[in-house]
Amino acid sequence: MHTSFWERYQRQLAPVFFLTPALFMFSVYVIYPVFQSIWVSFHEWDGLGAMKWVGLRNYSYLVEDEKIWYAIRNNIIWLFSFMLSPALGLGLALFLNQQIRGIRIIKALFFFPFVINLVVVGLVFSWFYNPSYGLLSEILAWAGMEPIPLLADEDLVTYSIIFAGMWPQVAYCMILYLAGLASLKPELIEAARIDGAKGWKMLIWVVLPQLKPASFIAIVVSVVNALRSFDLIAIMTAGGPWGSSTVLAYEMYEQSLFNYRMGYGAAIATVLFLIMDVYIVWFLRRLYRNEKGFD
Repeated sequence: MHTSFWERYQRQLAPVFFLTPALFMFSVYVIYPVFQSIWVSFHEWDGLGAMKWVGLRNYSYLVEDEKIWYAIRNNIIWLFSFMLSPALGLGLALFLNQQIRGIRIIKALFFFPFVINLVVVGLVFSWFYNPSYGLLSEILAWAGMEPIPLLADEDLVTYSIIFAGMWPQVAYCMILYLAGLASLKPELIEAARIDGAKGWKMLIWVVLPQLKPASFIAIVVSVVNALRSFDLIAIMTAGGPWGSSTVLAYEMYEQSLFNYRMGYGAAIATVLFLIMDVYIVWFLRRLYRNEKGFD
């Protein structure tokens, strides 16, 4: 019986037709801008006039710029601080994974920060930290202490913004772990109980191994969010005071749009992109090895 070309190759061609629109959009709005940004990083450009080729000069400026190294330092602080989010999210998930009356309302309250836009989070914490009328100053006054201008303190401002950023991040990790706890294998739990495992032994040797996929995603997302931190800094301090809270993403934004140094901003973006690439490659490699059953 004669069959048409489509009938013979339908299984091979169908994925191509489904993926082509998505790949086209991804190429236009992600791949092309990435390479365009790298190309711009080799030029001196104010964003309006003609571009002037300068080679690696922007990157040499970047190495010599003390503010960039300060931004990298702050990114590292963000990274290590956000590593607490999976642990805190796991603790909340274990606490909320109980069958008691009203637990759904409590879960909703802990879930609430995740659905709030980061701009709103930044505004809320800016009011919370305000030394004149903020809730924190009222709490300190009740405790007999003087108000602390956290967002104006060069030593404390970065940690204050990180605390605000961890509020929704911990909520996200909690959701991942709650989903993981709901999918635990009951036969393994029962077998462990029969063998006398409970408490920390049950958690470490039975529960956590089954939560490995959730832990992996929680750590990956926490690292990515720490490296691309921008929203809260722009809303709460605009990189201040005196650049003490800036990070690479905000420096890219400030240099490009406020200082009209598009080439220099593109160079910062390229460096941040390469840092992210190193981590993404490691992540994909680990994911591949996990799927293949390697350690």
